[in-house]
Amino acid sequence: MTSALRPIEAISVTDEAFERLVQAITTGEYGPGQKLSEPELAAKLGISRVPLREALNRLEGKLISRTPRLGARVIEVTQSTLKQLYFVREALEGMAARLAAENASDQELANLSNLLGLEQTRYGRNAHKTYLAAEDEDFHFAIAHAAKAEQLKKVLLETVYYQLRIHRARARIAPGRAKAAMGEHREVAAALQARDPGRAEWAMREHIRISRLNLMANLKT
Repeated sequence: MTSALRPIEAISVTDEAFERLVQAITTGEYGPGQKLSEPELAAKLGISRVPLREALNRLEGKLISRTPRLGARVIEVTQSTLKQLYFVREALEGMAARLAAENASDQELANLSNLLGLEQTRYGRNAHKTYLAAEDEDFHFAIAHAAKAEQLKKVLLETVYYQLRIHRARARIAPGRAKAAMGEHREVAAALQARDPGRAEWAMREHIRISRLNLMANLKT
């Protein structure tokens, strides 16, 4: 596997460092609780300590934690924490779906249908894979944006989603889960298209609940 921490050539050094660090952590290159050495990271990325420190500051509270005199470490997501994150996600995404049913523009709903089509196409090409993380995130991100609730979106996109990404490097998703999840996505989308807030919230909460149960049953120990 190609390391995410290779020299950066982009103009926006801090932004690129941020994205590389996210990739390295969420793919398991740096595991939960692992110390992050600034000199080592700066050398691997081929950048100075200043933009690296700025990128690490942006990740604090999302994927890393800092302790005085001990420096930065990848956050540790225990099974208990992961379960709690899913409870928070279920509540917030359920509300996001309810609000999206009320507030989404016709164009946003059309884009959501397009995402489902792409999800189906990509799954057809990669049916041997157990889950398609990027396509799943695209669907949920689109609904969070369509909800038109900035504080709700901020908590989901900048805290909950980031921390949940770490589990993808630790969990094995049951075969067949991707296909089932797509069916659940279609149920959510149908409720949104019908502009039915109650049904949309229920469908999304049920989708997240099933995802949580599947994850906890298959989490690597």
